[in-house]
Amino acid sequence: MQTNWKIGSLFGIPLFLDPFWFVILGLATLNFGVAYQRWGTITGWSAGLVMALLLFTSVLLHELGHSLVAQSQGIKVNSITLFFFGGIAAIEEESKTPGKAFQVAIAGPAVSIVLFLLLRLGSNLIPDTTVLNVMGGDLARINLVVALFNLIPGLPLDGGQVLKAALWKITGDRFQAVHWAARAGQILGYSAIALGFVIDFLTRELLTGLWIVLLGWFAIRNANSYDRVTTLQETLLKLVAADAMTRDFRVVDANQTIREFADLYLLETSSPQIYFAAADGRYRGMVTVEDLRTTERSQWETHTLESIVHPLTTIPTVTESTSLAEVINKLESEQLTRITVLSPAGAVAGIIDRGDTVKRLAQKLNLRITEAEIKRIKEESSFPPGLQLGVIAKSLESIKDEDSQIQSVT
Repeated sequence: MQTNWKIGSLFGIPLFLDPFWFVILGLATLNFGVAYQRWGTITGWSAGLVMALLLFTSVLLHELGHSLVAQSQGIKVNSITLFFFGGIAAIEEESKTPGKAFQVAIAGPAVSIVLFLLLRLGSNLIPDTTVLNVMGGDLARINLVVALFNLIPGLPLDGGQVLKAALWKITGDRFQAVHWAARAGQILGYSAIALGFVIDFLTRELLTGLWIVLLGWFAIRNANSYDRVTTLQETLLKLVAADAMTRDFRVVDANQTIREFADLYLLETSSPQIYFAAADGRYRGMVTVEDLRTTERSQWETHTLESIVHPLTTIPTVTESTSLAEVINKLESEQLTRITVLSPAGAVAGIIDRGDTVKRLAQKLNLRITEAEIKRIKEESSFPPGLQLGVIAKSLESIKDEDSQIQSVT
């Protein structure tokens, strides 16, 4: 598995380098170094390397703009990573309103515009014949291009985030806004791929065409990711615990002795490991196999199950109407193996674990997840790495009702 390299932190935000970043650093150094050869070999190549580093410094400042505005809204920024296509800020949650989402989205291009103006002003103060003047002018133009390119209205670009914020404001539906902005990103991506092939065919500029094709592929892949994650978020909010819970437990008599319980049920290899004790038509609590190990054998004959039950008020529970997003958040935040689901009357309706949630989502969204994988999820009590339900559910934890503003992983 590819691992990013941590190079430090800014404003409490970890900074990472993707290994492929060095490829684009080398290409940028080569491009600028060749262009600056009129100032001599050593000066030209040194200026080329400095320009390549300043280029990525500009990208870093662009992403830092997004990040600091997000932090000002109380949103955690997990990291900033420089990679083959530039940089990306891993912002944990979406802003709570369209207006605040717009502020985060526009902050990056705004930083690039400010850099363009400052660099343009600085280069005008330096003699025209020097390499510093040319470097300042080149870097200014690059920042202008970065700002304008990122304002193209389609996810995953900043312009797509601006479009999403606008559509969210107009429609009042954040989910629909993301879907439309993602569609725009997909169209732009396919258009870029087509343009790249046309450039290859008409100009024979293979590297230029290939770069545009790669940008198009990157846009399509990330737009598709936004679309899928948003669909998953919608589903997590629509499905409730009752949709995914199972009745893989047994109800036993709370008045029987611990010995009777052990003899009747623990010798059955096919029996469930979760038991609920009931008496007089009312649930007294949960009994687990582990409880027997903590009870003296001398008490098995005289003590009833009711003496060792865990009352329903002391165990993790949710109601049947609790959304799957809330169930997953509870499983993850409290590091639980399973949760008891209660009916409106307070009776035990079922139990639910990570495997149950994944199975129901797979059925709902036609995901290709086998029974063997579901079994493994249940046994290991962890979601598969490719399905980060814990992160996705956490992004929705501020939802209180259908009209609340939605938060998402960017």
